[in-house]
This record gives sequence, C-alpha cells and structure tokens, in this order.
Amino acid sequence: MPTVTITDYTFPDLSVEDSILRPAGVEILSSKERPSPATLEGLVREADAVIVQFAPVDAAAVQAMSRAKAIVRYGIGYDNVDTTAARSRGIPVCNIPDYCVDEVADHTLAFILATTRQVVSNAVHVQAGRWGLASPLGAMQSLKHLTIGLVGFGRIGREVARRLIPFKARVLVFDPVVDPGQIRAVGSEPVDSLEQLLAQSDVVSPHCPSLPSTRRMFNAAAFAGMKRGSVFINVGRGDLADSAALTAALESGHLGGAALDVFDPEPIPSGHPILSLPNVILASHIASASPSAVQTLRETAARLALKAIRGEPLPNVVNGVG
Repeated sequence: MPTVTITDYTFPDLSVEDSILRPAGVEILSSKERPSPATLEGLVREADAVIVQFAPVDAAAVQAMSRAKAIVRYGIGYDNVDTTAARSRGIPVCNIPDYCVDEVADHTLAFILATTRQVVSNAVHVQAGRWGLASPLGAMQSLKHLTIGLVGFGRIGREVARRLIPFKARVLVFDPVVDPGQIRAVGSEPVDSLEQLLAQSDVVSPHCPSLPSTRRMFNAAAFAGMKRGSVFINVGRGDLADSAALTAALESGHLGGAALDVFDPEPIPSGHPILSLPNVILASHIASASPSAVQTLRETAARLALKAIRGEPLPNVVNGVG
C-alpha cells in the first residue's frame, strides 16, 4: 500500500486528508508535532509522498527519502524545504499558492487601517477606563492622504492594491519582474527601485516570498530609508525583515509603528522587546486563516500527493523538477 507521510500539522485531526487518500488505497503516516531530525528521517524514508507544514525538511531529510515522488508544502511559502536538495534527487516540491489570497489581503488591509486609525491603542485606552484620543492627533490618518508602498505584486499584492484603491490611497509598487502595465491596470504606480518606494511611502507592506535575494531586505539601511513616522506591515514571511533592525527603528521613533503577523523567529521569544512596544500590533501567523481557506489547503495538499503517487503531472512545482 502506498504511503503519504505528513511530517507535522496544526489541525485537530487528519480527517480531510484521510477522506481523499484512504479511498484511493493510500495509507497516512503522521506526526502531530514537529519531529526531531532523526525521527523525521525515519518518517519520510519509505514515504511515496511527503506533506510538510512547519517541520524543517533539510538536505538530510531529503536524502533519507528512498521512494518519495513529491514533497508538498501546506502553504504558499516553502522556505522550510531544501528545494535544491530535492531537485538534486529529482523530487518535485509543490506549494499551494492560491488558497488564502483573499484572507491575507484582507488581513493586510485590516493592519493598515488599524495602524493608521489607531484602532488597538484607542480600544485599550477605553477599556482602561479612559476617554478621548489615546494617541496624538497626528497619528490619526486617512488613507486618502497616504501613500502605500507594496513590495511584490503577485496574487496577494494585487489583491491588496485592489482593496486600497477604493479608499483613495496612492499605491506605489516595486516588483522588478512584473510588467509596469499590469501595475497601472489596477490603479497603482510602478516605481523603479525599492529605495524610491521607501522614500515616498507612509506605509510599506512587503508581499514577496522568502528567497536568498529577499531575506532581510528590510534591514537597518532600508528602515533608515523610510519616511520618519512611517509604518511597516508584514503579513508575508518573518525573515523578510531584520528583526533587530526593525525593533531598533521602532524604539528610536524613526518608524511610527508596525503591524506584524510574522516574525523571525517564531514564536517570538519571551521577553523580546518588540512584545512591549506600544506602537506595534502583533498576531501569531494567522493572516491565512479561515475555515474555507484551511479546507482548500488540506484538500489540495492531499490531492497533490495523490497525483504524485499516480504519476500524474503536478502543478505548482517550485524547484524546477518536471
């Protein structure tokens, strides 16, 4: 009987995956928590396909796979999988790029509105028995008078732009691989460089994958290049930003605020200074969450694994293995 190994998962159970794989004669081998490296290698050794959520599937884990026809990542990002090692073994790595586009775009807009309208600080102010503005009047902004900078214009970046235009914001976009005409088509303005976007934007929100070229692209120099008092939003990947540099920019007052659904590392370590900053909104990597999105994610992952076992063509291959 062919086997799919699920290395780790945060769902209550695997009933969705089981409903797709078991009728097809596929057995599921799983670990609820992230396994140790040695345990992981044992789990994946005889698997015909591997589905991974957060467990680090490094070169050693890939090398241990003797039968795997695919590695499927529960999600859009796939930086916890060594795609180069998988490519060298001829194992395709698939992600699920379109399961939560609306949820993440909505969450981005929620963060932008929460920071520019000081929603959280004023709620806390009233709950503490106080009345009136919790922050200076200058912190209360209308999107009509703000410039929002989006870094990356893939599925999510485009949906964020589409949501911002009705609020009458000026939307700048930096994405060197997207045709400027596609950016203008949704009412946004392309810019030629990241530096240009940072210098003009009141709010900056990256929507790009975690790659060697993008990791810590928001470093001390990038934050210094942002307008004083501007806001940084991150619902993408935690390692797009240098956490120490971001914290320092917030503590110094150069950045007026931040709203972060992701961080590096995750979970945020207890006692980290960013946890106590009053101008920061934090969430626990939940931007993708909704019942329909999670259902789609799990069904798609199981069906991709089944396709691989059956030798059918695979969509969403991210490491160039045909």
